[in-house]
Amino acid sequence: MFSDDDLEAAVAAGVVDRPTVERMRGFLAARNRTALVDEEHFRLVSGFNDIFVSIASILLLVAVGWIGLAIPLGLANTPGPLGGLFVAAVAWPLAEMFTARRRLALPSILLLVAFVGGLFAAAMALAFAIVGTSSSVTMGVAPFSLIVAGAALIAAVGAYVHWRRFHVPITIAAGAAALVSVVLGLLSAALPAFREHLTLPAVLAGLCVFALAMRWDMSDPQRETRRADVAFWLHLLAAPLIVHPVFAMMGLPGGGAGLGGAGVVILLYVLLGLVALAIDRRALMVSALAYVLYALSSLFREFGALSLNVALTALVLGSALLLLSAYWTSVRAAVLAMLPEGVRVRLPAASVVVARSA
Repeated sequence: MFSDDDLEAAVAAGVVDRPTVERMRGFLAARNRTALVDEEHFRLVSGFNDIFVSIASILLLVAVGWIGLAIPLGLANTPGPLGGLFVAAVAWPLAEMFTARRRLALPSILLLVAFVGGLFAAAMALAFAIVGTSSSVTMGVAPFSLIVAGAALIAAVGAYVHWRRFHVPITIAAGAAALVSVVLGLLSAALPAFREHLTLPAVLAGLCVFALAMRWDMSDPQRETRRADVAFWLHLLAAPLIVHPVFAMMGLPGGGAGLGGAGVVILLYVLLGLVALAIDRRALMVSALAYVLYALSSLFREFGALSLNVALTALVLGSALLLLSAYWTSVRAAVLAMLPEGVRVRLPAASVVVARSA
């Protein structure tokens, strides 16, 4: 079984020409009776070896991190900075083997997260050791926010270096998440008024990440290259940054929204669904699932279905999502038809492939 990366590598090596690859993609799309782009392909596991290597890598990284934490370089009540540093130091050569040479998808993702997360944890632990405490109450919110921003900046630099070497699609999203943490940390430290109202900056950051994801998406509307995978991870990051603060401002998930709030949540979810259909990305809908489940459950409870509210919620939402999945391409075509021509041509096409006759 060949992935898109394998086909692109074959084209780059001159083994097969581009028209042949395009005809193969078209044939596979027709065989599956669906448009290729609407399938939103995502390669995570190409074989059990991916899982085997991932488990072994996790065991090794946990072990070296544990050993690093046991080396006392800071005070007794602060974590040791060598734990995260050891994890990052081991993740890089593992990536040389399993990302650069073997091109294993799942281990590459885990090793990227370990490298960037290890740098972040090491920077945080070193700062805590210098300050002498890891409590935001003891050191103050502003210094704690500055430490988070500084550690996130180091993680962002690490993500950039990792991207330049390995080009793992999730790396751009990891770097974007780190930069968002830098901005929010600096705002919290410099402007005390924002500390209790970070929801609006978070939404704005989410919209910026969404715009970046759309830039990557629109550069490859047919989703044939690694750029589409980069956009996928950016959408996955942008969705919670947009969805969670918006619903939190409405009183969710703390239970502050009443019947009217539940109705607004459902309406927002429908709007998010229309956006997801237009750009052919399901991440927005998945990120908001928890909130719409709560909203539907509240509606059923208000109408007296106390004992079955959870079951009825799962039944309604699950049925609706399965129905949407079955007719995703057709519904997309209807949504795209309502958009201006200038916008529609920059989005993935929603061509419906007619089933072959028997």
